[in-house]
Amino acid sequence: MAVTETNQISTARARFLRGSPQKFRLVADAIRGRSVSEALGIMSGLKKRACGPLTTLLNSAIANAENLHPDVDADDLFVAEIFVDGGPSLPPRIRPAPMGRAYPIIKRTSHITVKLAAKEA
Repeated sequence: MAVTETNQISTARARFLRGSPQKFRLVADAIRGRSVSEALGIMSGLKKRACGPLTTLLNSAIANAENLHPDVDADDLFVAEIFVDGGPSLPPRIRPAPMGRAYPIIKRTSHITVKLAAKEA
């Protein structure tokens, strides 16, 4: 579902989170399009490290919606859009490899954006 500016309620963004975008996308795909309470329940049951920052980000988006639109009930909100972009990688370090070679150690970061919308009556 594409979010138009009329039904989008709030946005929350977390940048430079330590963790690969691929791992954050696994959890983001599980909660996309779900109601807020259902998304929080799903993340509490998953055994992924990415659930912690995403739970915090979703709670921040809910708080933004309650502050910007006091008339909107938090139970009527759902995750309209959530996407994970890659951030800058930390400077690479070197790991020894067989036969005198070297493999880079790449520490990735992620930028996550959550957009909430209200269910239409």
